[in-house]
Amino acid sequence: MPPRRYAIGRADEATHPDSARATLSEFLSTFMFVFAGEGAVLALNQMYPEKTLGVSGLLFVALAHALSLFAAVASSLNVSGGHINPAVTFATLVAGRVSVIRAIYYWVAQLLGAVVASLLLRLCTDGLRPIGFSVAYGIGNLNALLMEIVLTFGLVYTVFATAIDHKRGTLGTIAPLAIAFIVGANILVGGPFSGASMNPARAFGPALVGWRWRNHWVYWLGPFIGAAIAGLIYEFGIIQPTEPPVHTHHQPLAPEDY
Repeated sequence: MPPRRYAIGRADEATHPDSARATLSEFLSTFMFVFAGEGAVLALNQMYPEKTLGVSGLLFVALAHALSLFAAVASSLNVSGGHINPAVTFATLVAGRVSVIRAIYYWVAQLLGAVVASLLLRLCTDGLRPIGFSVAYGIGNLNALLMEIVLTFGLVYTVFATAIDHKRGTLGTIAPLAIAFIVGANILVGGPFSGASMNPARAFGPALVGWRWRNHWVYWLGPFIGAAIAGLIYEFGIIQPTEPPVHTHHQPLAPEDY
């Protein structure tokens, strides 16, 4: 594992082909995820207008998000790291895993992917407004904020444990499945309360195209706080460094001492 440090980014990073490929991968994978996730919600409303489906509808939405996220992460993991989520990118930034330049590129790509997916959904469905997320009736904004913090914490903790930790071993091969599972499970928990976004891009695209901004701040602040907590705890509390700190006056340890 490289030493933990923070960086703005190399001078050539902005134009390097690897950055372009990773950014394109984030755009396409986020597009896939939002199109399928938001599309499932629209399809459910189209099939059963003016009806509350309860458990069956919640299971349908959770499954659609889990399946599409599995495909999105698996298809981009080896190119961009499979973030598909500005909150995940933020967690890797505060953990010193990506540069500021790379994080900005990813954020732009993820938000554009979500917006394009929402626009195409509106065209494909003959003008149906994307629904996005909203705080459930009777649930306070702070309650929804806390829900998003906790749900995103679980998601990002899983990402670090299965896709980022250098000692993950064979867990790296099932990272997309584990990440998809935690998202599906979290939707079953948080869906009836906050909608269980856990992803500012997933919330932003439908909100912009459908022009639904009620309580939208919850779906940025909550995921970013939860992601930062998970990233910092896992990076500095659980992952064991393979190199001594950069600024140290002690003698380097022998390889077997790490």
